[in-house]
Amino acid sequence: MRKAAIAVLMASALAAVGCGSDTGSRTPGDADGRGPITFATLKDGTGTVPELVQRWNADHPDEKVTIVELPEGADGQRQKLVQQAQTKSDVYDVITIDIPWNAEFAARRWITELPREQFAVDGFFDAPLRGSEYRGKLYSIPHFTGSAMLYYREDLLDRAGVEPPSTWTELRAACAKVLALPAAEGMSCYAGQHDKYEGLTVNFLEAVGSAGGEVIDEQGNPHLDTPEAKAGLEFLVDGFRDGMIPAEAITYKEEEGRRAFQQGDLVFHRNWAYIYALANADDGSSEVAGKFGVTVIPGADGPGVSSLGGNNLAVSAFSTKQATARDFIAYLTSLDTQLEHAKGSAYPMTRTEVYTDPGLREQYPYLPVLKDGIEQARPRPSIVRYGDASTAIQESVYAALKGERTVDAALAEMQRALSEIAEGS
Repeated sequence: MRKAAIAVLMASALAAVGCGSDTGSRTPGDADGRGPITFATLKDGTGTVPELVQRWNADHPDEKVTIVELPEGADGQRQKLVQQAQTKSDVYDVITIDIPWNAEFAARRWITELPREQFAVDGFFDAPLRGSEYRGKLYSIPHFTGSAMLYYREDLLDRAGVEPPSTWTELRAACAKVLALPAAEGMSCYAGQHDKYEGLTVNFLEAVGSAGGEVIDEQGNPHLDTPEAKAGLEFLVDGFRDGMIPAEAITYKEEEGRRAFQQGDLVFHRNWAYIYALANADDGSSEVAGKFGVTVIPGADGPGVSSLGGNNLAVSAFSTKQATARDFIAYLTSLDTQLEHAKGSAYPMTRTEVYTDPGLREQYPYLPVLKDGIEQARPRPSIVRYGDASTAIQESVYAALKGERTVDAALAEMQRALSEIAEGS
């Protein structure tokens, strides 16, 4: 049951928010306030987060935490959180945000600056920590993180006599050999997340980054008029055109792709760490249990670059109990708590020491690959209007994948749209 529940947790792995109410005549925000608080977070099907909250509550009877489960789906979660912030509601004290929203929420003063010394920041991975900053100041704390991994049918690669690929060319060559096997009849080569949602933005950013380019630089300027950007989009477009990526993958989010791989329909699949336990379940729900391996995602000329996944914890600027909220975040993101959390959940933690723990490496054999991926991963663009930028990327990339735009036209369209967003920030 625990393995199955992880799907619910990770399928909404990219964000969380809260709905708000009018605070009326109350003055929102109290940096030194203490007392019971609310924690707006993702639903945890494993039960691990509620257990950790219960431990806190036992030790802090006057500052108990109440969990508020937030809706599934990044778009709806962000909308709820924006509504809460715009009404200056104090209904939530600690909020869970998708890492690329950090800049927007900090710039709009919806979350508070956090003191570095309270959170032992030296123990976090560099990339998640950088994504938690805005203009050199810390506004949220990495809670969960993650990089994409390439899942592959180890049994079929062994039969075909090929190694796991590290480049796109090797990926295609491996598929040609594997799909020629009688055991691979009816299978497709590769799929990631290609539906028109945040996952498509992530997959496109990865493709461009894995070709040596960047979609948006640190100053918020787009770079879609480069050979690297063209190579990244062509990898995806050509994949659909020549059948390397199956036509039905145009509807794939995380769970649709996971099911396709788990049912034995794909040789290679790009996804997050959460699907490892599900695909390896020995209860009859997976056709590939014990038959697959993982490696870093491939790139144009070598190992690719993943977009950084994960969620951060922040203190609402409208909370009247911010001192307690900060203490709770420090507790939940401490090394000891993360080690306990990792034992009960496949969600990737944000402190590097978690990945060297012998017991956890035995429990989660993919940890070395995941650690390598996280260390090389890039945060999604840290810009105030990230939501608008992501929507513009999705529209153009999706049109190119469906053959409604040429690669050049889609890139030019993105360049114009993202330039306007940068100028209007």
